[in-house]
Amino acid sequence: MTTALKFRNIDASPDDPVETWPFEGILAAVERGTLPDWHRLAAAINADPWGPVAQQVLEAVHLSHAYGTAELLEAAVTRARKLAADSERESVASEVRALVARSGLSRQDFADRIGTSRPRLSTYVSGKVIPSATLMVRMRRVAHHASGTAAQGHESSEFRDKQ
Repeated sequence: MTTALKFRNIDASPDDPVETWPFEGILAAVERGTLPDWHRLAAAINADPWGPVAQQVLEAVHLSHAYGTAELLEAAVTRARKLAADSERESVASEVRALVARSGLSRQDFADRIGTSRPRLSTYVSGKVIPSATLMVRMRRVAHHASGTAAQGHESSEFRDKQ
């Protein structure tokens, strides 16, 4: 990609991937770049919302006071972070739903076994609340144990039926 952006006194080219630019290159893009340069920054931010490019863009925006651009790039970081957090939240909720289903237990029984209430479990299932890491480990353990117990109980009843 060719750009009109020029870097001064740094060992990088504006044509290099933005992830390889030093802070001074990011600052130059924020202050003197054009829409294609900001689009490249936004793409890097979307790919890694809490990564080094996002951090450097926010720092550059606060240092440069680039009117118009500052609001645009801050909004790009905020939006990318919200989309990533929403996706992560849905991923956790999906795993909780799968664990409850895999366990073969009712939601009430599953909630009892992990030491919470059914309404609280519902907030995890819906993604309104994200369970702690330790609670996720407990959910995995309960789902694994309950599904194994259910399978063993099923095998036992089949064995009894054959006799």
